[in-house]
Amino acid sequence: MITSSNNPKIKQLRLLMEKSRLRRETGLFVVEGVRELEIALKSGFAIKELYLCPDIFRDKEKEPWFREKTRMAEEIDSVLYGKLAYRGTTEGVLAVMYAKDIKPANVRLQDPALVIVLESVEKPGNLGAILRTADASGTGAVLICDPLTDLYNPNTIRASLGCVFSVPTLPSSSEEAYQWLTGRGIQVVAATCQATAWYNECDYTKPTALVLGSESNGLSPFWREKANHQIKIPMKGIIDSLNVSSATAILCFEALRQRNQ
Repeated sequence: MITSSNNPKIKQLRLLMEKSRLRRETGLFVVEGVRELEIALKSGFAIKELYLCPDIFRDKEKEPWFREKTRMAEEIDSVLYGKLAYRGTTEGVLAVMYAKDIKPANVRLQDPALVIVLESVEKPGNLGAILRTADASGTGAVLICDPLTDLYNPNTIRASLGCVFSVPTLPSSSEEAYQWLTGRGIQVVAATCQATAWYNECDYTKPTALVLGSESNGLSPFWREKANHQIKIPMKGIIDSLNVSSATAILCFEALRQRNQ
């Protein structure tokens, strides 16, 4: 059992949790929690290293399955686990995982397609919440244009409840994303404060991409000019916009409502 935070494996684990540059360079990231690890495995992600805390980990049904997915499984004590874990309710499991390079050509969309496009998202928590919404609403893919945050940031994984693994998510430039959408006959619907049409006046029964920008700057001129439709959400208070994750949820479930009718 590993008990020291000076163990080389533990040092590397901690660095992967803290350093986005190291995650990009190595193609590795850390997953914390039974549910998150289970979703990652079911979504085709592979474990490099598994760390279990016997004093906390109680899911004896999943333990053999987790262990058989890797050649390297270690046990760590509860004191060390407490220093590593972001939250204490994650059932005593950490795993170093291999990132997946999802190719745009390999993404299969349902008909009619629903895609979320995010421009310059800054906060990992917002990205994670949007990925959770994407999973819940049956969104086929999330395109992250000119990203300012790391897809495998621990805060993103935690906020998404593991949905970062279940929804195909592709970093790209705005131009690449636009070409990908138009090549598939998907209408571009941009959420912007400058719009004159309300969000529920748009027809989402067609293949649709919902495009949202950062809270600080909104959408760039590129997306406002390329959009087939510009829409806005009614605001009755003194502010002119919602948190981007809240706005995404409203738009996704309006699309779902129209399609269910």
